[in-house]
Amino acid sequence: MRKIFSAILVSTLVLTGCATVRESRVNPFNWFGSARSEPIARTEVSTNPLIPQSSGLFSRGRQTEVIYPGRPFDQVTDLTIERIPGGAIIRATGLAARQGIYDVQLTPAHPEELPVDGVLTYRLEGIEPGKNTAVGTAPTREVIAGRKLTDQMLAGVRVIRVEGQRNALTSRR
Repeated sequence: MRKIFSAILVSTLVLTGCATVRESRVNPFNWFGSARSEPIARTEVSTNPLIPQSSGLFSRGRQTEVIYPGRPFDQVTDLTIERIPGGAIIRATGLAARQGIYDVQLTPAHPEELPVDGVLTYRLEGIEPGKNTAVGTAPTREVIAGRKLTDQMLAGVRVIRVEGQRNALTSRR
């Protein structure tokens, strides 16, 4: 009886010690924490977007880059990062100012999509319809956008940040 009781006592102590692995950095489910809201810093635009930067007879023919006409969302409400084999998926939920916004995407803040001081920044953007639409309730204005990142893109990244017009959400590694 004593041997059984001592075996049960020892196994109970060993199993309760396993709870520390759940909160440790070794557990892959803890690699990205929960998202936190931060205020967004306003920056002034140094050039007027309505004035063309190049002019001439053949300047229009040189532009082969497609320009995305999307505008930042009013608010970013949720940010989740899911680990997958070979990388991660960023999923951001945004709340638009009105209904009807389409072609939603996470646009990198830097064209090379490289982290700056360990922070990888994206903007949640969408294209507004040409006609006026109703404002509607919050669930009808909510959209979700995602982006896949490879392990090579995540090398050196400590924080992933998604910005809107009024706020930004960050998730730390």
